[in-house]
Amino acid sequence: MATDDGSGEFYARYYVGHKGKFGHEFLEFEFRSDGMLRYANNSNYKNDKMIRKEVYVTPAVFRECRRIIAESEIMKEDDSNWPEPDRVGQQELEIVMGNEHISFTTSKIGSLVDVQNSKDPEGLRIFYYLVQDLKCFVFSLISLHFKIKPI
Repeated sequence: MATDDGSGEFYARYYVGHKGKFGHEFLEFEFRSDGMLRYANNSNYKNDKMIRKEVYVTPAVFRECRRIIAESEIMKEDDSNWPEPDRVGQQELEIVMGNEHISFTTSKIGSLVDVQNSKDPEGLRIFYYLVQDLKCFVFSLISLHFKIKPI
């Protein structure tokens, strides 16, 4: 299991999106080293507006994000055998942790079948589950800090 003592530089950014009949639709979030969580969701479907949220998280929340990433061992992976972005869309994950910096780019993953059929199923599985964990983490933080108005 990888460990991270919580010291040193830290930055994490995730993006998933595509350009289609509704324009550039995407979801993006980042954890900055100053403790800020930035979130953006742009869906032009039925003329939806872009959602942008920013919140400073506590040191404990920041450490938990670092722990999730460190324990995934994503920093050991290489995206050279992962599917290239295509017309369906792309995903990007960038992480700076201490002296290590990784930046991954791959196509959207529809299901675990896509992962299993890739040239690097183990590495892509680690990416897939880390992204799921980070999205759940971010969505829970956003829902705690901001009330969403019902339509």
